[in-house]
Amino acid sequence: MSNEELIAFLKKNVIAVSCVLASIAIVVVIYLRSDELPDTEKVFNDNSQQAALLQANIEDSEHLEEQHASVVASVDKMNDRMIHVGQLAENLQYFYKLESDTGAKLEPRQVPWIPPSPNAPKTTYTPVTFSLTAQGTYAQELDLLRRLEGGEHYCRILTCNIHPIGEGRGGAILMSLTIELLGIQ
Repeated sequence: MSNEELIAFLKKNVIAVSCVLASIAIVVVIYLRSDELPDTEKVFNDNSQQAALLQANIEDSEHLEEQHASVVASVDKMNDRMIHVGQLAENLQYFYKLESDTGAKLEPRQVPWIPPSPNAPKTTYTPVTFSLTAQGTYAQELDLLRRLEGGEHYCRILTCNIHPIGEGRGGAILMSLTIELLGIQ
């Protein structure tokens, strides 16, 4: 076959020859790049995961401003319920109000606050300990405990000792409590 015959054959079968050459080129490229396939798949999977994470972040951020406002309002509401560590007179007013509301005779004492050691983890809120002696009827004491539990400050009862004072079923009760109120400095 001479050059002229080859050129004539190529001119007659341009599409077939082009397809054969393209197929050969594709096979050579696939062969040469086949060792890069696992790396390419890994990159594709990583990009897919990152795209899914970004999509989830976009969906989650739709109501972010409302959620932030809700969290800020909740924190403000919590801070309103905190006592202040250094304000002894104001802290004792809470117990005097409980005394007038329940009718039980209260003797509150704030236990001196000891600052945490320098190595202790930093906290936003500080427990303030009170020693409380209450004298009254069973109903008054129970009302006092309920008001402490659901009162305006966050309260935790550490110890509770109950002793009868008078004789009989309707006698007075002496209750000694050690409680913690959550506060801020």
